[in-house]
Amino acid sequence: MLTIKQKELLNYILKFQSNNGVTPSYEEMKSALSLKSKSGIHRLVIALEERGFVRRLAHKARALEIIKDGISNIKVSEKNKKNLVIGDFSGKNDEGSQNKLTTLPLLGKIAAGTPIEAIQHNDCSVDVPREMMPIGESYALTVEGDSMINEGIHDGDTVLIKKTNIAESGDIIVALIDEHEATLKRIRKKGQSIALESANPIYETKIFSAHRVKIQGKLIGLLRKY
Repeated sequence: MLTIKQKELLNYILKFQSNNGVTPSYEEMKSALSLKSKSGIHRLVIALEERGFVRRLAHKARALEIIKDGISNIKVSEKNKKNLVIGDFSGKNDEGSQNKLTTLPLLGKIAAGTPIEAIQHNDCSVDVPREMMPIGESYALTVEGDSMINEGIHDGDTVLIKKTNIAESGDIIVALIDEHEATLKRIRKKGQSIALESANPIYETKIFSAHRVKIQGKLIGLLRKY
């Protein structure tokens, strides 16, 4: 679902990119939507990304990619036409879509135990049934370690991760610690502290200041070979 402001921003970005070949700056977006601050635009962009309408491209200026399939068949909610629009992502018009696979990048290994070096990118990929995947960008990682074994996540499993920097307390996430160590853990938030919990009693819960931990994704599925 999108609010009217989110939809207004999405339409503005589309039109601006079509006319100028680049994404508008946050200042231009702020002026177009008559907002008082760029922080309001930032929140709208995050909301659009979370809902799978746009993708921010790292290390590039003015880098917002519109996910075209995500904005097709947008319709106004019959329940509340003034405030919401709904994206139809069901794929009902795509014949045989339920039988198709989605190819995800397999970015490397993730520690379910002692944190290892940050995820290393490579050229591998994995095929995943489309119905397993949510809207938005996702990726896969190979689990190394046994700290999440009581959640049914074993050494050698492939976990499917939705790319996001937002998670609720209790979610299983990919956490980047101090910019160089990546781990798969359950997150607990309390004030300005973040606890990363294992699902194996031999591993201790580790607590960090919030600024030391970056959320890089949330667990959405698992693949296992026998």
